[in-house]
Amino acid sequence: MSVLGIDLGGTKIAAALFSAAGDMVSKESVALHGKKGSEVGGLVTELVEKFLRTSAESGITAIGVCVPGISRISSGTVWAPNIPGWDDYPLLKELQDVCGSIPVVIDSDRACYILGENWKGAAKGCSDAIYLSVGTGIGAGILINDTILRGAHDIAGCIGWMALDGHFKDKYIPCGCFEYHASGEGIAKVCRELLQETTEYDGILSDKALDDITAADVFSAYDQGDGIAREVIDQCIRFWGMAIANLISLFNPEKIIMGGGVFGPAARCIPEIKAEADKWAQPISVTQVSIEHSRLGGDAGVYGAAYLALKSIKPIDK
Repeated sequence: MSVLGIDLGGTKIAAALFSAAGDMVSKESVALHGKKGSEVGGLVTELVEKFLRTSAESGITAIGVCVPGISRISSGTVWAPNIPGWDDYPLLKELQDVCGSIPVVIDSDRACYILGENWKGAAKGCSDAIYLSVGTGIGAGILINDTILRGAHDIAGCIGWMALDGHFKDKYIPCGCFEYHASGEGIAKVCRELLQETTEYDGILSDKALDDITAADVFSAYDQGDGIAREVIDQCIRFWGMAIANLISLFNPEKIIMGGGVFGPAARCIPEIKAEADKWAQPISVTQVSIEHSRLGGDAGVYGAAYLALKSIKPIDK
């Protein structure tokens, strides 16, 4: 018996086969290459069909899927802002059409990340923990009393829209204030803005076209002491620290796990982020929380999806 965990991101799909004991057996990734709408749905179903064929001997008994947005549990549709055409995409039906009687469970990446870390990662043994995912966008998987916090309409944890600036700007409308400034896309965006405003800059980033600058470029320049890059990352540290302080004050978690593609290179900033959070958070709660880097890294999503799949067919001891 085995289960399949699928992590659909804004740029790629990862799928991993897990044993009944929760061990990863094999993994494969497919790049989206800018595909949208049903093209992305087709990539997901093709990958599932491939695993069903190649794993026929072990027998896939359930499939879990992690999606970058909102999984509407009542309808089986998905809203994924980073995938064009996925405003209300019928992913569950498409998967059921190829999987037949095999159970399929879909949940948000926020939920899957914290479930994965709670099952096999840094939040193992915790009943109250938060996974702050900073990648293309920003989201939070919130575990309260061993239960995922979902909200009235499955939207809880979309903290990219957390208001951390004293003045609202129209540019925050598509993605929110926090995400605009401190996501992977935001790091590159803010850097471009500062470069456009600076008339005498001749630093490391001047060798790249503005539109080609990525968060990885900014971190590389930051490591080399570039002034603009330092301003961008220092601003991110303040935003990450304030957001964590708000989460600590609201939820009194045992742990906050920092993950996603940006943490990665930003993992070294956790002590500075903790120092910033200490300034803002509820003073007792902030002394009781541990802020840690993800142990599962880029695999948190497939682990969380596999956990969902296993849980759909048998009880799991965490």
